[in-house]
Amino acid sequence: VDGDYGDVLYDHNAHERMYPASITKVMTSLLVMEAIAGGRLSLDQQITASPAAVALPEGSSTADPAIQAGEILTVEELLYCDLVSSANEACNILAETVGGSVSGFVDMMNAKAKELGMDDTHFANPNGLHDENHYTTAYDIYLMCRAAMEYETFRAIVSTAKHVVPATNLAKERTLYTTNALLDSWKIAGYTYSKAIGIKTGFTTPAGYCLASAAVDGDGRTYYCVVLGAETVKNPDGTTTRYSFRESKRLLEWAFDNFHRVTLLDESDTRAIREVPVTLSDDSDHVTVQPHGSIEATMPKDYDSSKLEFQIDCVDSVEAPVEAGQKLGTVTLVYNGTAYGTLDMTAAYSVARSDFLYYVKTAKDYLSLWWVKALIVLAVVLLPALIVNDVGMGDPYFCKYICP
Repeated sequence: VDGDYGDVLYDHNAHERMYPASITKVMTSLLVMEAIAGGRLSLDQQITASPAAVALPEGSSTADPAIQAGEILTVEELLYCDLVSSANEACNILAETVGGSVSGFVDMMNAKAKELGMDDTHFANPNGLHDENHYTTAYDIYLMCRAAMEYETFRAIVSTAKHVVPATNLAKERTLYTTNALLDSWKIAGYTYSKAIGIKTGFTTPAGYCLASAAVDGDGRTYYCVVLGAETVKNPDGTTTRYSFRESKRLLEWAFDNFHRVTLLDESDTRAIREVPVTLSDDSDHVTVQPHGSIEATMPKDYDSSKLEFQIDCVDSVEAPVEAGQKLGTVTLVYNGTAYGTLDMTAAYSVARSDFLYYVKTAKDYLSLWWVKALIVLAVVLLPALIVNDVGMGDPYFCKYICP
């Protein structure tokens, strides 16, 4: 997805429900970011881990060493544990802090998902441990990541390859290494990508290997990529292919190499300009109408502008006065069967009305009314009798021979 404009460049089963595993932690962190922005929390606020928060199923992903009950860490250090080393207990601690309880926090997660338009998502916990009722889609994950990446602190943390957590009341200094092989090869070699800026990995057996990633180039172009349910395969030569990283890197590089931002239509494009007849004016018998605004899109570099289709719907004619900028229709832009947007078609200049032509038309319109026609017919019928009556009433001859 073009991260700057939201254009989906490639998708496959993007709206199919899948398990997100630890990519869930993006939503957990997003709600923490909002709490900080709203003044309900601060990065340097110290939190004490509860026994319930650190009670995890065997084999869970944790900080190294795992956070203990009674241990005190700041919100910022918990976020690093959450996003860099994918610590499930850190998520529970943050959830209790922000939501009052894990269940209360999960309600907040689902409310935020609804707000973001994540229509095929439901969360059951703040860390991504498998649950049949904990699901999302690749597209919904993109929406969640885009919202979280608006926060500078979140961006800084998810792009971190290595972070040192200072010693706490119960643990020595911890060194955290990212689980994202696009950022660093400390844990998994062979997939680092210089443009990568995050975001989050995930794995459970039902979910497979998952990765939500983002990358930016020297021109500031940003792309997002979400891969879910990938496999890790042992090759005959003894090497291992981790498809979540390989395919994400390949998709991101493909986007940078093959797409650019293009203005598809603006007011200067003569192919979309039309002339509309104008009545009731001595100045001009037509007015030029043109698109108002512009349509941009992220397009393949082999995009051929000559294949653009302009579906224009304008009025057949318009009465003066016409004001510059007056809407007289619409234009929809289509390329290879895909509609890229619709703009208003507006008058390029004003056309004044002729008062004489206006009054003539008004008179014609008035005379065309059925009740006016009826009055005229009635007048034609009655007027001779009225004249005769008026002339003859005082005439003895008329009264003698005509009146009877």
